Amino acid sequence: MNALSWNTIKQLVYERANGCCEYCQTCESNIGQAMHVDHIDPAGGDSLENLCLACANCNSFKGAVTKELDPETGDTCSLFNPRTQIWSEHFTWVDDGLRLRGLTPTARATITRLKINHPRIVLARQHWIAGGFHPPKRANEQA
Repeated sequence: MNALSWNTIKQLVYERANGCCEYCQTCESNIGQAMHVDHIDPAGGDSLENLCLACANCNSFKGAVTKELDPETGDTCSLFNPRTQIWSEHFTWVDDGLRLRGLTPTARATITRLKINHPRIVLARQHWIAGGFHPPKRANEQA
């Protein structure tokens, strides 16, 4: 089997995620900035099973981290993995879509580490909601 080019891999990751961050659901069409291909496990290689689409905010705050403290329990847990977990089982929109709430320790740890409810993104979401562009109509449910 021929290896896929990095450009092909990026396109497949982008299409699979419908152009939206697989952590916070921010869509490229709203921010007008290129999305990043994130290695879910930085040591896991370039297989499609280890890659997801991430906005610059989530990607930069995640870095090489794979675990974080759940702010509610203080326990260390793995960050959300869009390849093996279903987004809607971990996260829910609150405040009419302005903020994400974690339903699980994994989600709470992910929201904390990736600063998903940072004031600047909440302000941007407010504008997207007013324009009818947020929350996304279909969260990435691939598992």
